[in-house]
Amino acid sequence: MAHPRHRLAAALLGATTLLLSTVTLAVAQPIIEGERFHPAVGTHGMVATSNTLATQVAHDVLAQGGNAVDAAVTAGFALAVTQPQSGNIGGGGFMLISDEKSGKVIAIDYREKAPQGASETMFQDEHGNVIADASRYTANASGVPGTVAGLALALDKYGTLSLAQALAPAITLAENGFAVPQLFSDNISQARERLTQWEATRKTFFKSDGSVYQPGEVFKQPELAATLKRIAEQGPREFYEGKTAQLLIAEMKRHGGIMTLNDLNAYQPALREPVHGSYRGYDVYSMSPPSSGGAHIVQILNMLEGDDIGALGFNSAATIHLMSEAMKRAYADRSQYLGDTDFVNVPLAAITSKAYAHSLRAQFDMQHATPSSEIAPGQVAPYESDQTTHFSVADDQGLAVSNTYTLNFSYGSGITVDGAGFLMNNEMDDFSAKPGVPNAYGLIGGAANKIEPGKRMLSSMSPTIVKHDGKNFLITGSPGGSRIITTTLQVIMNVIDHRMNIQAAVSVPRVHDQWSPEEIRIEQGISPDTINLLEAMGHTVVTKEAMGASQSIVIENGTFYGGADPRRSTSAAMGL
Repeated sequence: MAHPRHRLAAALLGATTLLLSTVTLAVAQPIIEGERFHPAVGTHGMVATSNTLATQVAHDVLAQGGNAVDAAVTAGFALAVTQPQSGNIGGGGFMLISDEKSGKVIAIDYREKAPQGASETMFQDEHGNVIADASRYTANASGVPGTVAGLALALDKYGTLSLAQALAPAITLAENGFAVPQLFSDNISQARERLTQWEATRKTFFKSDGSVYQPGEVFKQPELAATLKRIAEQGPREFYEGKTAQLLIAEMKRHGGIMTLNDLNAYQPALREPVHGSYRGYDVYSMSPPSSGGAHIVQILNMLEGDDIGALGFNSAATIHLMSEAMKRAYADRSQYLGDTDFVNVPLAAITSKAYAHSLRAQFDMQHATPSSEIAPGQVAPYESDQTTHFSVADDQGLAVSNTYTLNFSYGSGITVDGAGFLMNNEMDDFSAKPGVPNAYGLIGGAANKIEPGKRMLSSMSPTIVKHDGKNFLITGSPGGSRIITTTLQVIMNVIDHRMNIQAAVSVPRVHDQWSPEEIRIEQGISPDTINLLEAMGHTVVTKEAMGASQSIVIENGTFYGGADPRRSTSAAMGL
C-alpha cells in the first residue's frame, strides 16, 4: 500500500496534469467575444430613468402588477422629489403611450402655457431690445405648470392605480428623505449663486447653515411632501384650485409675476395626434406641436433614408456630413414654421413629407458643406396635403410609455414656491422673445412662436416610440434643449442603421448641428481623422460637453433591453 505522502504526491501530480491539460485546452479554444456595452434585460417589462430611486419605485409598480402607465406616472412624481433640477411638478412636458392591443399611439400634451397677462413684447425694453435674462430668472419666466394635470390624465385614462397610490413613493421619499448622490450635490453647488438669491429656495435646498448637502447625507422635503399629500387626497385640481394654487400665486406676486389664479384654474392638458413617419420599414411615432421634435426627427430621417447609412459607417465623415446637412435644413424650417397648433397653422404634412425631404436631399453636395447663410426655411407650400428629464417604461401587456418633462433650465427660474416646496419653470424663454433673436439654446424662432396669452411655447422635447410590424420596438427620448432632437435621432439610427444594442446606442459619441451657429458640435470620441475630413469639406467642428441623456428600451422577441445613458451618473435601467 502506498505511503500517504506518495498518494498525496500522485494526487498533486494528477491535479497538475489536469490543470495543464485544461490550460492547454483553454489556449486552444477561441476567446469568447462580446459586446462592450451591456443593456439591462427583462422578460416582463423594463424601466429606464435618470435616477436610480425613480427606476426602483417604477420597477416595483410593474412587479406588483401595475402597467407601464402606472409605473411611468409613479416615476414622474418620484423624479420631482429626487431630481429637483429637472424632475418637477412646477413644469410640464409630453407623454407618448403606445398600446399594442388597440394599435393606437396617444400623445398627451401637458406643456406649460403663457399666462393671460402675457404679451408679445413683455421681454423687450422700450426700444424693442430683448432684456437679458428677463425670460429666464424672474417670476414672469414661468408658464402655467402642466405636470400634475398631465400625469393625472394619463393615469386616469390608461393606468390602473389611483393617484394616491402613484404618489405614495414620492411622498415617502420627500417625507423620509433620501441619501444625496454625488450628482445632486454637484448640481446644487454649481447653481448655488443663482439659487441662493431666493429665500424659499435657500430654505428648501440648502442646509440651515447655508451649506450644500454632501453625498450620503439625507435630504428631506417636508413642504413638498405636504403638497403631494394634498394632491393625493384632493385630486389633481388641488394643484390648480386649492391651497397649492394659492401658495403658487402668492409666490409669483411676491416677485412681481403676472400669473393669476384664473390662469391656474383654466389649465388643461391636451390629447394630440402624434407625428407619424416611417424609416426603413419601421413606424416612427413622436410628439406633435407644440413640440418641434417629432416633426423634425421624421424630416431628418426622410432626408437620410435614401442613403445607406449603415454601409457609410457609424460617425464616419460621410455619415456625419449627411447628418449635418439634414439637421441644418430641419432647424432652418423649425425657425419659421413651428409653433402651437392651437394658435398657428403648422405645415406638418409638408415638413414630414418624403417628397419634400427628397427635394431637400437633392441640395446636398457630398464633397462640401452648405454654409448656413445659404440655407433658408424651405418652400413647404407645394408639399402641404438644457435641463430636462426623459424616461421610458414598457410592460408585457403591450403598453409602452415615452415621457419627457422639464423645468427648462436646470432648476428652472430658481424660484421655489414658499410653503409648497417645489421649483417653478422658466419655459417662457422657449417663446421667441423677439422673432429672429436666439434664445438661451441659440435657437432662432419666428412669428409662429411669438408670445400670446394662453399659448404653449415651442419645445424640442421628443418622446418617441418606434414600432415594427405593429409591435413596440424602441422607446426613446432625451433631455438636452436644442440637442434633444438630434440625440433622439441618433439613438434611432444607432439601433436601426448601425445595429447597436440599446446600451451601446445611448452611450456612444454624438454630433449636433442646428443651422445657427455655423458649427457641428461633437462629443469627445470622434476620430481626429474624421474631424480633418469634415473640416476639409468646409465644416466647422467644435468639441463640447456631453449632449443629452437618453433612457431607452428595445423590445425584441419578447425580451426587454434597457439602456441607461451614462451621461447622467444616476441613470438606471431595471428589467422585470
